[in-house]
Amino acid sequence: MTEGFLPVSKQDMLDRGIEQLDFVYIIGDAYVDHPSFGHAIISRILEAHGYHVGIISQPDWKDAESIAILGRPRLGFLISGGNMDSMVNHYYVSKKKRKTDAYTPGGVMGKRPDYATIVYGNLIRHKFKDVPVIIGGIEASLRRMAHYDYWSDTFKHSILLDSQADIISYGMGEHSIVEIADALSSGMDIKDITYIPGTVYKTKDLSGITGFTDDQLNAVLLPSYEEMKKNPSLYAKSFGIQYENTDSFTGRIMAEAYPNGIYVVQNPPAAPLTMQEMDDIYALPFMRTYHSSYEEKGGVPAISEIKFSLISNRGCFGGCSFCALTFHQGRIVQVRSHESILKEAKEILKDPDFKGYIHDVGGPTANFRSPSCEKQLKTGVCKNRQCLYPSPCKNLVADHSDYLNLLRKLRALPGIKKVFIRSGIRFDYLLADKDETFLKELAKYHVSGQLKVAPEHISDAVLSKMGKPENTVYETFVKKYERINEKLGKKQYLVPYLMSSHPGSTLKEAVELAVYLRDLGYMPEQVQDFYPTPSTISTVMYYTGIDPRNGEKVYVCRNPHEKAMQRALIQYRDPKNYDLVYEALHKAGRTDLIGFDKNCLIPPRKMKHHSSRRKSKK
Repeated sequence: MTEGFLPVSKQDMLDRGIEQLDFVYIIGDAYVDHPSFGHAIISRILEAHGYHVGIISQPDWKDAESIAILGRPRLGFLISGGNMDSMVNHYYVSKKKRKTDAYTPGGVMGKRPDYATIVYGNLIRHKFKDVPVIIGGIEASLRRMAHYDYWSDTFKHSILLDSQADIISYGMGEHSIVEIADALSSGMDIKDITYIPGTVYKTKDLSGITGFTDDQLNAVLLPSYEEMKKNPSLYAKSFGIQYENTDSFTGRIMAEAYPNGIYVVQNPPAAPLTMQEMDDIYALPFMRTYHSSYEEKGGVPAISEIKFSLISNRGCFGGCSFCALTFHQGRIVQVRSHESILKEAKEILKDPDFKGYIHDVGGPTANFRSPSCEKQLKTGVCKNRQCLYPSPCKNLVADHSDYLNLLRKLRALPGIKKVFIRSGIRFDYLLADKDETFLKELAKYHVSGQLKVAPEHISDAVLSKMGKPENTVYETFVKKYERINEKLGKKQYLVPYLMSSHPGSTLKEAVELAVYLRDLGYMPEQVQDFYPTPSTISTVMYYTGIDPRNGEKVYVCRNPHEKAMQRALIQYRDPKNYDLVYEALHKAGRTDLIGFDKNCLIPPRKMKHHSSRRKSKK
């Protein structure tokens, strides 16, 4: 065993003088003891509170003995499917299997099952019938209530029921996991732990819950699972209520009924971490790399993306419809101090593989370094108002000065050649800051030729469903970015991320996007087809055809062939896409874009075939 890693075998336990572990943590990823991995943070926090935690990474789910190698834990099993939902990890949006898994030693695919949290939970229940089971991580967090599952095209139960777990620690989990551990250690039965913020539990009796007995002022009874399964519009209504209760200050208890008198009850979210709490987490004794036993397999590929990156914040008030951050990390931005981040940077400088380049300083959105307004840390976020959409709130504090100072301090460290920013830059927030200093220094010091941004689309009809600003906002940013680079004497470009087939996008809007790209003289190398992942507004729209924010009907592209046409239009110059683009233009009534005029997207079919024959003769 490499000293410093948590136990992964009985021998490791003996070496540490541990007879019985308090918790055994089953994870779907390789064991990487780095703060970018959820299992590392949760296990280190428990260790810091005096608990013994052992790790079983990627057990053989066909063998119940694989989860017993560390023995029976004193307090319970913890389960995380991994840093990604296991289905996203396994499949492309086309539902074809991915070939590699960045979170597995050697990048090997197939070391975890589909729906990993459910499979691991049932495996434990088969072997240890009465040991408490606590599930968490992104997979459990975003499937905590009834939800639509894209891969099976079904409406699924709360993962709490299907996994046979006792409780979910949802969100980032630092507060709730310690409270659960302390309650279990004090002798409480897991079934009585029903009061902790940031948890979901099951019960057959709601009478003891404050709110369900006093006019439901503090609690909400959501539509039942059976009702939602029969009538998807009720799921849209339920999700709308859940979305309004993702804030720890204003969130209410919510209950969802299931057959046989069972209720799944969600407590309000845990409080956001203070700066000191964030600093304390990143000061824990992480090994900052994967377990040494993986070395012979080539290591864990995911480490390359985060080894020389710095997390400065969590949470996001961006409010993109297709993003699950609101449900998982919340809308209140939480940050680390400059001192904490600089200390970690100095640790990175000691790494023999470090070449002087910090790959990223950010989080969900790099240029968010504070809550969006002053009231959020006192009264929480607005239930029915987004901070940036459809336009910046009048209470928004758009200020990059703290982030600027942090970046300047990092650039000044001896041994640092360049500090990149690869996390998303929210350009509408950047424009809301009237001081251009950040944009100037971003272009001068933190971009290397290309800056990636995410306008996602150019049709305002689609952007409104995405929760993104109107296209004129992006165009304003483009002009400002170009002007600043011209002043700096730099030739740097914007690389826009674009999404096809998002709810609200018909072939008409897809053609609009193609025409925009034609005028721009740009064809993206990569296009993201909309991927319906659990617990996003966009996924609810995809499943129900209803926008859960306002109850309006939404066009949804579900036909694989139409999805292929929308995607092909964005890359209309690619010869492989010719037939799809030709068909799409006919169906959209835009045959005016087929021809030899400079404004046309593609030539007539005859000419295409003729030119192909000429090329073959050569």
